[in-house]
Amino acid sequence: MSLPPLAALRAFEAAARHQSFKKAAAEIAVTPTAISHQIRLLEETLGLRLFDRKPRQVVLTPAGLELFPVLRDGFASFATAIDRVRQRKAAKKLTVSVLPSFAAKWLLPRLPRFQAAYPDIHLRLHTSPEVVDLASGMVDAAIRYGAGPYRGLIRQTMFHEQFVPLCSPMLGLKYPEDLKNCALLHLDWLRPDDLTPTWERWALAAGISGLKLSGGITFSDDAHAIQAAIAGQGVVLASRELARAELETGLLVQPFGPVIEGHNYNLVHTGHGENRAEVAAFGVWIADEIAQSFEHSEHAGD
Repeated sequence: MSLPPLAALRAFEAAARHQSFKKAAAEIAVTPTAISHQIRLLEETLGLRLFDRKPRQVVLTPAGLELFPVLRDGFASFATAIDRVRQRKAAKKLTVSVLPSFAAKWLLPRLPRFQAAYPDIHLRLHTSPEVVDLASGMVDAAIRYGAGPYRGLIRQTMFHEQFVPLCSPMLGLKYPEDLKNCALLHLDWLRPDDLTPTWERWALAAGISGLKLSGGITFSDDAHAIQAAIAGQGVVLASRELARAELETGLLVQPFGPVIEGHNYNLVHTGHGENRAEVAAFGVWIADEIAQSFEHSEHAGD
């Protein structure tokens, strides 16, 4: 494109908008003489007079009146586009809503690998047992447990949950009947359903009666219940995946079965929004972490 010098166009736009070389100079941070020089250069380049210079003001000529709105709108578009690009670069952020227990036991230990893989993404965790409305824009994605509903959302299944009896090896449990002489630790589920892991459900699957199903300590957070089991305060019916580290290090043992099935953990999002690329990257990383985790588990069982 054959265009006049950008500095001359900028000087003309500012002078035309202010109808003053002095005010244009103050805006651009140059002298009024420099503004006058740039406009004369533009007029010579175009072969047209753009201003009528009067003792106390400058007035646009017909040519100047035709050129001004085009340059004004053009510079405004430049500024808008540049601001948008700057904000996109600076705002490489990702906010994910997650259950406190899942954050503490599964996500947080793995986050250094996410930060190493995606150092430009600033991850913010919104930890709460309450469901956040993704359409509100408060968060970009959520890790949710359960059957939904997920209407209108994109869902990436992470893994299927299983629950087993876990306890400290100090308790020396060997058989399901040993639970009759142990404290049972309970979890308080906000939205119980047919797949909620209760001791009543486990006892039915195990074919055992006579357990002290009432009383004991009830926790609202899996991580706290797992910690109590590590301390030898009782037996917890907990997620095998969330307690994987404690099982691998021997802090907890699974003395017997059966296993009872739960729901899936899902990564969900709307599929749109400014941080779509960051959500996609997080989903790829989640899938890779789960694949590695289960591969490690299979090798450990060989």
